[in-house]
Amino acid sequence: MIHRALQRGLASALCVALGACASMPATTPHPTAITRPAITIGSTPGLANAGSLVLQPQGSDLWNQLRGSFAMADCDADPQIQAWARRYTSNPQRFENQLREVLPLLAYVQQVASQHDVAGEFVLLPWVESHFQPLPGHWRRPAGMWQIMPTTASSMRLRVNSRYDGRLDTVAATQAVMKLLRQYHEQLHDWRIVDYAYNAGEFGIGKLIQQHGMPADEPVIPRWPVRRITREHLTKLLAIACVVREPDRFGVTLPTLPPPQQLVQVDLPRSMPLATAAALAGISTGQLKDLNAAFRSSLIDIRDAPYLLLPASQQQQFQNALRQPANAAVAVSESRGRTEGETASSDTVHAVASAKRARVHTVRRGESLWQIAHHYSVNVAELQRWNHLHGHALRPGTVLRVRAAE
Repeated sequence: MIHRALQRGLASALCVALGACASMPATTPHPTAITRPAITIGSTPGLANAGSLVLQPQGSDLWNQLRGSFAMADCDADPQIQAWARRYTSNPQRFENQLREVLPLLAYVQQVASQHDVAGEFVLLPWVESHFQPLPGHWRRPAGMWQIMPTTASSMRLRVNSRYDGRLDTVAATQAVMKLLRQYHEQLHDWRIVDYAYNAGEFGIGKLIQQHGMPADEPVIPRWPVRRITREHLTKLLAIACVVREPDRFGVTLPTLPPPQQLVQVDLPRSMPLATAAALAGISTGQLKDLNAAFRSSLIDIRDAPYLLLPASQQQQFQNALRQPANAAVAVSESRGRTEGETASSDTVHAVASAKRARVHTVRRGESLWQIAHHYSVNVAELQRWNHLHGHALRPGTVLRVRAAE
């Protein structure tokens, strides 16, 4: 979790702290003086230029590519790494299912990390932070699969307003985080401390460097006076990387990602309702909202993000549908809050209507009414009314109606 404003942190604390370390006796093989300028956050990709990074098709050797980019310790470096790896895989089938569910996002993050030359372990950082879930944030709370704090989002140039939360935008947030991690490493030269800075805040890490110098290579988990949660954060990251390194050791099989399930970024020529975009792409509104959780309402507003993330299998259908005059007319009219069905083909009208039909949702462990309501673009009161609920408590496995019966 990123905790503090980025510019205030490394621009001051690390610059001063690391400069002070230069005069101390050298006790470790790591550099203790920083000669590069202090980190400042410039035009972080994510809004206007989010599409500037061209991603290549992901091959079937995703896991080999990821292993080849690892830069930190292996499974045997610390007993706690193995302990957490075994905890993650205590139920191999459940672990494989969870990994398969988030694999499209993991593969997308892997490509962005590769473009920024970030250590492969950080591709797995959202597993530690959120299990790759687009967790909605509340006031002064972190949000998104990267668990970014509101003040940090501002420093990273991630827009947050009543319509849109850039922390939940996979494209913008992943770009911003990878740029930040790269800059951290250019200052610190130690990926372990990069993880500490991400979790504990760069200002506090700068003070630790000033007081103790950079840590030695051993032990792998530095013996610094940090909070247990910060030390455990690095241990968990190395543990999930350990499972990827040696899946046979833990009795699991890493899933493969078929090319049609890979995620691609598709530019939008105009704003449109989420249901319309889903119908044109041929997927459910819920699936589209899962992939594009940054949009807080039922409208995709290109003033906030002029693109969508889609499965590769639906990219061509969506782009072809946008080129059809009838479909374009429906998208424009709905984005203005009007219905002009006479200008649309019957197929398009049927597709849009189908996307709005009643659906049900099976509650998963840890889900709240607020999260489910956000997912389906409804409010909590409606969910409670449709399902005769008198409180907010939910039991895993409960089937909820998430649309009013038509």
